[in-house]
Amino acid sequence: MTGMNSVNKKENLRLLRSALKLTQKEFIERFLPAADGKPSMSIATYSNLESKDGARMNEVILAVSEKLGIESIMFSIPPEEFAEKIHVILPDDAARDMSAGNSSKKGSINRLVNRLTMYFAEQIFEKRLKKGDKIESDRVLALKMGVGRSAIREALKVLEVLGMIDIRPGQGTFISNNEASFFIIPLSWSLFLNGSQIDGIVEVRNLLEVKAADLAAERMSEENLGKLHEISHRLHKAYMEKDFKEFLNEDLEFHICIAECSGNQVIYSMIQTISNLMRHVSGSGMVDECQLRDIYEEHQKIYGLILAKDAKGAAEAMKEHLKESLGRYNYR
Repeated sequence: MTGMNSVNKKENLRLLRSALKLTQKEFIERFLPAADGKPSMSIATYSNLESKDGARMNEVILAVSEKLGIESIMFSIPPEEFAEKIHVILPDDAARDMSAGNSSKKGSINRLVNRLTMYFAEQIFEKRLKKGDKIESDRVLALKMGVGRSAIREALKVLEVLGMIDIRPGQGTFISNNEASFFIIPLSWSLFLNGSQIDGIVEVRNLLEVKAADLAAERMSEENLGKLHEISHRLHKAYMEKDFKEFLNEDLEFHICIAECSGNQVIYSMIQTISNLMRHVSGSGMVDECQLRDIYEEHQKIYGLILAKDAKGAAEAMKEHLKESLGRYNYR
């Protein structure tokens, strides 16, 4: 019962408690009562066993095994195998309750997507996973998340669309080779889930845009300079032709390009996401040529200061532009 299988024991103990849908307190009361009926272990001690293992792990495993009428060696097998056998391990009434609970517990796929994202991100932070690694089966994830396998599959499909994982039929599911996605996409994804909080989103965007202009003036590469020049040329063309629709499209591209020029991938990803969100929720209040001219001139000022590598000036010009823009657009 000791040695190399200690990691399996704590993982399998967590899987069992999750399958039974018991809190740590309830699990202790059910499996670890003292002679006087009181719990024989504190929640803190038990929690430590589940997270770090400990000297009393064997005591717990033996007590649980006796209550369930199974061999204690079962807790030493690999967690994925344990998950496959858990319906057999549990008493009939517990297995039925677990199955019914999973099938009826629809929950929110969006919330589950966030939970899985945070779970995988934590695994990456703790160096248990890295890019390209295979993740646990949907059965194991369902037990850990306390939901049905079908819900897990739906959530994993969303994560695949977001580029965070790769689902390979017949092989399994793997962390994307771009592991940075797990630290950028959740922020962007949450904006879409909370699209009604427009005021807060606009405030975050404004802070990011000002910083992006500052960094762009300092870090502009030749490649990005060419992109920004091309967008500025299209803005000028749309302005001269009084093409409002095209001008507004290029307006968004101008801001996204400045974010890209900042050289900060997180700022770029966030501004790109917010800009795409604004395409769907904002309505233009720009109804005359005077406003068209004002926006064009503000953009030209920002562009010129970035070219001049005046970081402070570019940031101030962007800040003023965004302040003026609040009066031009309706975000509700």
